[in-house]
Amino acid sequence: MSTAAINDLPKPASPSRQRFRDMLRRHPTAIAGGTVLLVMILVALCAPWLTSVDPQEVSPIRRLRPPSAEFWFGSDMLGRDVFSRVIYGARVSLSIGIAVALLSTIAGLAIGLITGYVRWLDAIVMRIMDGLMSIPPVLLAIALMALTRASIENVIVAITLAEVPRVVRLVRGLVLTLREQPYVEAAVAAGTKLPRILLRHILPNTVAPLLVQATYVCASAMITEAILSFVGAGTPPNIPSWGNIMAEARSLFQIAGYLIYFPGIFLSVTVLAVNLLGDGMRDALDPRLARRM
Repeated sequence: MSTAAINDLPKPASPSRQRFRDMLRRHPTAIAGGTVLLVMILVALCAPWLTSVDPQEVSPIRRLRPPSAEFWFGSDMLGRDVFSRVIYGARVSLSIGIAVALLSTIAGLAIGLITGYVRWLDAIVMRIMDGLMSIPPVLLAIALMALTRASIENVIVAITLAEVPRVVRLVRGLVLTLREQPYVEAAVAAGTKLPRILLRHILPNTVAPLLVQATYVCASAMITEAILSFVGAGTPPNIPSWGNIMAEARSLFQIAGYLIYFPGIFLSVTVLAVNLLGDGMRDALDPRLARRM
């Protein structure tokens, strides 16, 4: 075969490009969820450029304007631009969801690793976790917020404390299984110290389930924040979030339903995107599902 004919043959795709195509074909929900979530994050980051209206600017003469070319999402009872408030509210809601996911995952991982491996500590810590899990997360967060003042930091702490027990139970279950594996028993027989066993032999095997759990915690945290704000126990009224935007409009639902529709749609789409991303990550990271596919 001549050199020209060889050059005309189609070149095989690179391994990285082929893996990306396989991921698109096998896990379209993860791609869709991740794309929508990325768009929401970009909207939150680019809020000052997407709208030039101050979300706190009050104008009584333009109160309760319906959606129009001037006010895309209408205006509320104080004349504030709802579009601007929803865009800036994405910053608060997403920040709370991501912060709670990170903090609860780190805290739950640390507690779960130790309690799952140290048998005498397991009985003590898990009884505390069981007691916390017996209280619905929303009620526990409301009770914690009742003891403090309304602020974003306190909301993050309250929701994190409500979510940590679920992460601890997940990690503990993984550690109970992993510590019986032959390679862990071999490390113990060789005299390997406990910190090295946890960090080198057990921790890497908990990363995939934790990533999936973190997406569900993020979605749950955004919903919990919206509930807290809706009942008046969340972020302060002067800080726009999807929850308190809907809370301020609940008395006007029958005459200005758009005040609740738009932040509710943004919240629902974002939570759906996070859950789709979590489902796709679970399918991609589970070796049993991968072998089956």
